[in-house]
Amino acid sequence: MMRDLAERLIAEETRGRKSPEAPHAIALVIDKLRPDLQTLMGNMGYRALLSRALAQASAEFAWLRALHVKSDGSLAGLSQLELESHVDSGMIANGRTALLTRLLESLTTFIGANVTLQLAHNIWPNVLLEDLDSGKGKRK
Repeated sequence: MMRDLAERLIAEETRGRKSPEAPHAIALVIDKLRPDLQTLMGNMGYRALLSRALAQASAEFAWLRALHVKSDGSLAGLSQLELESHVDSGMIANGRTALLTRLLESLTTFIGANVTLQLAHNIWPNVLLEDLDSGKGKRK
């Protein structure tokens, strides 16, 4: 369910962008989540949650090891120019989805699926969330 949500949020943030497969697309989603999550759990708690998700996703996608969480909770190291010559676009897309999935799964562990979905709906009201557990739905 959280992987489906991650894919939908990334698709929403990259819709109409020049290069939707670029690695910086994950930063677009995380930057929108960050203020609400920092309010909910504080900056240190949010950074710990994101760092944990990054460590988990990095085990599967080595290119994510070039990233780190800055003191303000944003991601650093996402320069598309640095990655393009070393990582294909499919690995970038899968890695960013894995990172966001791990973040959403960790968030669900702490605040529950319903609150996580409500948070996502508040930030992205145009993304259909009601059918996530079936995995069959499409965006509005």
